[in-house]
Amino acid sequence: MQTLARSGILELSDKKILEVGCGTGGVLREFIKYGAKPENCSGIDLLPDRIETAKHISPNIDFRCGSAEKLPWDDEYFDLILCFTVFSSIFDEEMRQRIVSEMLRVLEPEGIILWYDFHMNNPRNPDVKGVKKREIQQLFSNCTFDFHRITLAPPITRLLAPYSWLLCYLLERLRFLNTHYLVIVKSIPFSCLCFYDSAFVNMDHSFIEPFSQLLLVSGHNYCGSTLICF
Repeated sequence: MQTLARSGILELSDKKILEVGCGTGGVLREFIKYGAKPENCSGIDLLPDRIETAKHISPNIDFRCGSAEKLPWDDEYFDLILCFTVFSSIFDEEMRQRIVSEMLRVLEPEGIILWYDFHMNNPRNPDVKGVKKREIQQLFSNCTFDFHRITLAPPITRLLAPYSWLLCYLLERLRFLNTHYLVIVKSIPFSCLCFYDSAFVNMDHSFIEPFSQLLLVSGHNYCGSTLICF
């Protein structure tokens, strides 16, 4: 909730929430504990058995069985979209991009996508491929990002947790052993225009560098382009 609060979501009771790849609905039920209303929550998953289980446990949540490549909701319908450990299991780049396009279509203009997924490969699981920061930025073009590297590597946690949760906590705070990105993704408002740095090649860097810092302070990601808002 602290991560969402930094992006302006202080409470969930009035927010329409969608989880892409919802499984049996466990994540949505956690959000209900934090104040989301079940009637405002929706989830979609490819596997019918998971959706049936989700409906049985939480009949007041709108669960759908289907592909996230074509979401069965109207444009700009949701305030918050959850995407937890989904893209690390999708290797097809075109499929990834179609899912992202659908997520952005059903997201309200001031809405937020909350991403949580591996950023490194799992040597014991060839069916999972970590998604790097640059890949996330490329998938969600014309968006801003707030990256957090979290979740201590599970093998380390399993090894140390029986002896010291404090040590696990301290190691996670160091970040370098963490395996996941938690990312807040927001669409750039229509009132903003992007100009590539190539337009500024001949300009004095004394102008460009302070401007890029201003963007970072204001919460915009400076990644190869200059963002000017009016």
